[in-house]
Amino acid sequence: MTLGHPAYQQIRMHGLGDVLREHCRSRPAMTAVVDGEFRLTWPQLNQRVNQLANYLLANGLAEDGRVLWLGQNSFRLLECMLAAAKIGATVCPINWRMSAGEVAAVIDDFTPQLVVWQQQDLADTANQARDHAKHRAHWIAHDGDDADSYEALLSLHSATDPDLAVHSDTPVVAMYTAAFDGKPNAALLSQSAMLYQSLMIAYGYSITEQSSNLNSGPLFHLGTMLATLATFTFGGKNVFIARVDAEEMLKLIEAEAVTHAFVAQPTLLQIREINKAGKYDTSSLWSSPEAPEWSSPLCMPKDSPFAQQARVYGQTEVMGFTTFGFLGGGGAGRVSPLAQLRIVDNDGNELPPGESGEIEVRGIQVMSGYYQRDDENERRNHNGWHRTRDLGKRLDDGSVAFVGPKTTMIKSGVENIYPAEVEACIAQHNAVAQACVIGVPDPKWEQNVKALVVLKPGEDLSAEALIEHCRQHMASYKKPKIVEFVTELPRAPDGQLDRKKADAMFGGGGYPATH
Repeated sequence: MTLGHPAYQQIRMHGLGDVLREHCRSRPAMTAVVDGEFRLTWPQLNQRVNQLANYLLANGLAEDGRVLWLGQNSFRLLECMLAAAKIGATVCPINWRMSAGEVAAVIDDFTPQLVVWQQQDLADTANQARDHAKHRAHWIAHDGDDADSYEALLSLHSATDPDLAVHSDTPVVAMYTAAFDGKPNAALLSQSAMLYQSLMIAYGYSITEQSSNLNSGPLFHLGTMLATLATFTFGGKNVFIARVDAEEMLKLIEAEAVTHAFVAQPTLLQIREINKAGKYDTSSLWSSPEAPEWSSPLCMPKDSPFAQQARVYGQTEVMGFTTFGFLGGGGAGRVSPLAQLRIVDNDGNELPPGESGEIEVRGIQVMSGYYQRDDENERRNHNGWHRTRDLGKRLDDGSVAFVGPKTTMIKSGVENIYPAEVEACIAQHNAVAQACVIGVPDPKWEQNVKALVVLKPGEDLSAEALIEHCRQHMASYKKPKIVEFVTELPRAPDGQLDRKKADAMFGGGGYPATH
């Protein structure tokens, strides 16, 4: 099969770095990013990205290089992603709320050559993780002010574009997700997946070069990074705030005429209270200080297609969303033109409409696999289709309904919590014989984590002590809020844990689903 003239294979290459290069030509005076004292035009951002790319190359991080980001929201994370895109490296932004032990485990798994970390708020966690990790990496503080800090090192390197030929299918971001077996896995997301999905997100969110996107959601989650990438791709302005602060968010909404943001309900209530007298002008985002349009954390123009039909199905492994309500149909909507989707039985046979089975996806937006998980990659690959481990069904009109995770997931606020991961942590306690973690409904957070625990004979353990054990070994949001000690756990006839029965017996429910 011919692929055309060899020269045109290179001419047709187009990745995130190329988008940035063209923005410099097309939008030379427009603002690309705002973050505290930093306010950069597209050429200024490109200059810094080139300096970082040359620093990475000088330190051996060319193609297949790996950078770990341990920090809160910052424009420097976007710089890291764009520099990586220009040289073929991969950036992994991790949840800064994780414990030092969890961070060390990720470092040992991802084996980055470079860790870009944050001193403010995270110094203790970072230093402990650095000591505990077996893998050795070079660490630079992105908010430091010494000779080995991010800004100082950038200033030492050329702003000349490295201008390397990097294929757009090269992974550029690794997102840890899917702890379905008790251990998180890093999904590798390519530049092409990000660019193509940005087209859909920009259309759905009504993002243009006039958009101002407040990066107020956690950028270690793809759900909030999608708007960042779409805003970047279409030449809009990305505004960064390190972490959620209602008053600071109000100041930025007014100062930067923010049109898009991520605002969770607890933060919205704070914003309404602070701004009830209209101290801050939020008219670029909401029609009044009461924010009457708010219906989900994803805030955007109320007439945007997504706001009109906020129904989706997806996962990190398929670059976020693969169905959209604004494309028509019922349930979670119709499948994106960037993907194919089918529903199959346990033998891999496609099922007719109305029958529930596993969702399989293929297309440009599917991940490039999990990092260093050959066995899992084989399990998730079924005759050229990605097995999602989610259950769904086709509706009669061809749209898709999401039935639920094949492996149960708990949704607490904006966080995804996998029972197997929490159970593995609980099992490390010497007094515990068995554990089962379920989600119980919560009016504020959607679900809370409840642990059903069987103790070893003769052992005594309080709920408070077990919760503290979990808090010390994993991110605080994952720990159980409720512990119930039981004499035995419900089992299926084959001896496996019967999670449905556990839910029925102990108040489980409220798991995420779109019917």
